[in-house]
Amino acid sequence: MGITRTEIFTDEQNQLATLLKALAHPARIAILQRIMVANTCICGDLVGELGLAQATISQHLKELKNAGLIQGTIDGVSVCYCIHPENWKKLEQHLNGFLKEFKGPVSCC
Repeated sequence: MGITRTEIFTDEQNQLATLLKALAHPARIAILQRIMVANTCICGDLVGELGLAQATISQHLKELKNAGLIQGTIDGVSVCYCIHPENWKKLEQHLNGFLKEFKGPVSCC
């Protein structure tokens, strides 16, 4: 696979691509949905609820955290995760702006 030339794209394009890449897995969507439903920090509950291995959940949490969609706090030996509100709002704004660029039905194809 080749190297992505991110420098030829705008900051907004790169940011949206990073956020969407983090969302592009059904397990990550399920994790985010579970965190949103709980409306609080989630610690060790995800393994039992999603039926995935601890290592798999940890890897997906790492990707979501690296993208800035969630944040974590250390509570003893466990790490608790919740939605990162500022970055979630940025995702909403980027995605809304992107989707609104389409002006309606086109009869060219």
